[in-house]
Amino acid sequence: MRERQRGTLQIVLAINAVMFFVIAGAALYGKSTSLLADSLDNLGDALTYGLSLYAVSKDVSVKARVALFKGGLIGLASVTVIGQIIYKTFVPALPLFDVMGAFSLLGLVANGLCLFLLWRHRQEDVNMSSVWECSRNDIASNLSVFIAAGAVWLTDSGWPDVVVAIGLVLLLIRSAVRVISAARNELRHAAR
Repeated sequence: MRERQRGTLQIVLAINAVMFFVIAGAALYGKSTSLLADSLDNLGDALTYGLSLYAVSKDVSVKARVALFKGGLIGLASVTVIGQIIYKTFVPALPLFDVMGAFSLLGLVANGLCLFLLWRHRQEDVNMSSVWECSRNDIASNLSVFIAAGAVWLTDSGWPDVVVAIGLVLLLIRSAVRVISAARNELRHAAR
């Protein structure tokens, strides 16, 4: 089981690392806060998968501590996006809807592949469960950014981008709380 987990994590780590750079570049070029949130989620996932690779062969308490750290990373990503939202409120810019749409679809394909690969591992342990949670969030993020791109095009306004970024922040915070809560429960059980 550990070798299957390790192989899957190596693949999804590579996919997310590449997608972070691709989508972050597109977000900066396209002036999109929601696409930036999406790219930071990919970065958090890449770091998460790297940590998960470390934890695959460790005992339950180490896996729980790694999951706790992953929850903190997800929370840090949400704080970064909140900062960008505040900045966009005072310095508004119209994002490029075509860049948002194209790269959110590219991210959807990449994250769909990751979710498919992680599906069989989602209930094996707290480590893999937290990894699957991150991947599931990515699908919602990509779809949200795609919808925001359409709304930016329809309204000729940057506000749909900001509104979706706020929604993504809430999703990230919810995910961070769930991962941290599960990790803390595992640590309590391991201490007994």
